Amino acid sequence: VQVFPPVNFTLTVSALAQVLLHWKPNPNQEQKNYTIRYDVKILTPVPEEYDTKKTHSIQTAALHNGFSAHIRTLLLHNDLQMRSDWVKEKLLPLPGAPETSVTNLSCVTRITISSTVSLHCTWLPGRGAPEDTEYFLFYRYETYTEECQDYIKDKWNRNTECRFSVTHIDPEEVDKLIVIHINGSSKYAAIKPFQQLFNQNAIEKVNVPRNVTVFLEQNDLLATWEKPISPFPKECFEYEFYLFNLKSGNKQILKISSNDFRLWIDVTNRYSVQIRANHHICCTRGFWSDWSEIIYVGKN
Repeated sequence: VQVFPPVNFTLTVSALAQVLLHWKPNPNQEQKNYTIRYDVKILTPVPEEYDTKKTHSIQTAALHNGFSAHIRTLLLHNDLQMRSDWVKEKLLPLPGAPETSVTNLSCVTRITISSTVSLHCTWLPGRGAPEDTEYFLFYRYETYTEECQDYIKDKWNRNTECRFSVTHIDPEEVDKLIVIHINGSSKYAAIKPFQQLFNQNAIEKVNVPRNVTVFLEQNDLLATWEKPISPFPKECFEYEFYLFNLKSGNKQILKISSNDFRLWIDVTNRYSVQIRANHHICCTRGFWSDWSEIIYVGKN
């Protein structure tokens, strides 16, 4: 049996950092009682291999340096597996002068009291970017794309920070991707766009634990607190408990997975206590919260 490669293989940019791969079965391929599937191999920017019975596939990827993929027909019959030759297709890198793209892009999200998500990104201008370069940031989450309206500028009046006080990012989703796209303009050079993908939970700056109370019960220090503002349940959080002995200068940082804590201390000394939080079981770990306000306990 001859196995023919798929035909009409195309790559189409369907959204920011999103490619639609599309192909058709080879009209010369015998159908009979075979199962036909397709092997897809993404070569760049991130290698990946998978197979599918569909004739299309959607990939999210940073496209500024291009995208290339191979595809072939898989014929399955009983225990026999036959393959066609590969068909190749690629998207060219996004145009622009070298070293004009932004560098050192970093982004942080926070869940607000009203259960919306804010987004704050910072970057540095490319080494080859002229001084008159203006950068413009867009984020995409699922099907929603939005351009930044609130920039902070450097001393040369170039945009190097962006803030969204409210976004369409869903705080209850787990490990979804946020696409950041930054393009630019200049009178003196074509500015090359830059794209980066962020896991929404990995860039979340977790909120501070709430209602921290600390008291002494004979020789034990007892501490209780509530989980940070978050749609995730309390089982999702871990804490660090920072105990500082003001008399001896001893410091202890203890990892805790519950919302309360008991520790024997020398009650003739005075201590300061702080707690911070992160999520870890329900989703990717984020950025640790800030420390809670200092609480003093003990002698005097």
